[in-house]
Amino acid sequence: MNRVFVLDTDRKPLMPCSPARARRLLRDGKAAVYRMQPFTIILKYRVDPNPQPVEFKVDPGSKITGLALVGNFPQQGRVVLWAANLTHRGYAIRERLASRRSLRRGRRGRKTRYRAPRFLNRTKPKGWLPPSLNSRVENVSSWFNRLLDRVPISECHIETVRFDTQKIQNPEINGVEYQQGELMGYEVREYLLEKWDRKCAYCNKKDIPLEVEHIIPRSRGGSNRVSNLTLARAPCNKKKNSKTAAEFGYTQIQSKSKLPLKDAAAVNATRYAIGCTIQSVGLPTSFWSGGRTKKNRISQGYTKDHWIDAACVGESAEQVTITEGYRALHIKATGRGTRQVVRTDKYGFPRGKAGRCRRVKGFQTGDLVRLSQPQGKYAGDHVGILASIRASGTFDVKAKAGKISANWINFKLIQRGDGYDYSLSAV
Repeated sequence: MNRVFVLDTDRKPLMPCSPARARRLLRDGKAAVYRMQPFTIILKYRVDPNPQPVEFKVDPGSKITGLALVGNFPQQGRVVLWAANLTHRGYAIRERLASRRSLRRGRRGRKTRYRAPRFLNRTKPKGWLPPSLNSRVENVSSWFNRLLDRVPISECHIETVRFDTQKIQNPEINGVEYQQGELMGYEVREYLLEKWDRKCAYCNKKDIPLEVEHIIPRSRGGSNRVSNLTLARAPCNKKKNSKTAAEFGYTQIQSKSKLPLKDAAAVNATRYAIGCTIQSVGLPTSFWSGGRTKKNRISQGYTKDHWIDAACVGESAEQVTITEGYRALHIKATGRGTRQVVRTDKYGFPRGKAGRCRRVKGFQTGDLVRLSQPQGKYAGDHVGILASIRASGTFDVKAKAGKISANWINFKLIQRGDGYDYSLSAV
């Protein structure tokens, strides 16, 4: 499980401690809870800080970004102290923007006040990114700043070179040092794994050894270009023999091989923006290839996961210890509500009234609360996130037992909503 963050009496970050030690400090009254997620305690007595070097590592992704904090200890070596999978909401933002755009266009076509289109009357600053992509950058930047306030981070390592397009287009290219060394073949294979969802193109089985396979065999005039490559199990590859994918009964393989990689494009568009944002803090920052990350992970026998990839980023991750049964924190970006004043129906006409206030009885949607239900089907204590609030004082909370409705008097605030939802993920 993740280490617990520790702050001194001046709220300066100290080295994270084990959950057992944090429980002892809280039980003995030597510390108090500073924040629930990520769990942080603050000491009630002064100490002399002597932090070890801590590396912040990032594995950027289109849907999920891996975050990891790796401590460098003299005797134990490099050990994962804290890790998380950060789920983005880029696609949800894109859908909302598309919905808003369609409503505005609909209003222009009806018998209402004319609204001139605004797509040519404004300029974009240098480095501008669409909101759906910029949200990914801001999520990582926000969590980096949070961790800076809770951990003595000494350096940063970021995976930025996701795919080597020159190597992908021509695998026989020579003259680049790493292509003739230990990393040869990792870039193309990682690209194919992303493109074909890490499963066999013919039987759709996952979590099994896969081989790089030619859609049109070399014996039939096929090339080594990435558009002619796919992934297959050894039995499927052997059964296909010298047939093309179409002759083998999979005509859709050829069309799918030429489809664009939207997720890869999103990563390529945001990876350097994330790197520049982290680098602007002033800490030593290095950028690494995705091929090196994969080599480090495979050589140590770790399974595929975003936070594990983050821990394996860079040259320093050739030997990194991940405790068996480690459970990383799963963070999901949920946003902070909506700024839409009045809801509309599917035709764009106003529906209902504008909300009067965002907070009712001191609570608002997204707050972490404890419900003490005195009686009924859900009698007992429940901890969860407020799903909805009403002016009448009846709130809905998402807990392990399900969605529960109760009066506001039975709720107690634990932590204000910060736009993220938290849970533990076992790997």
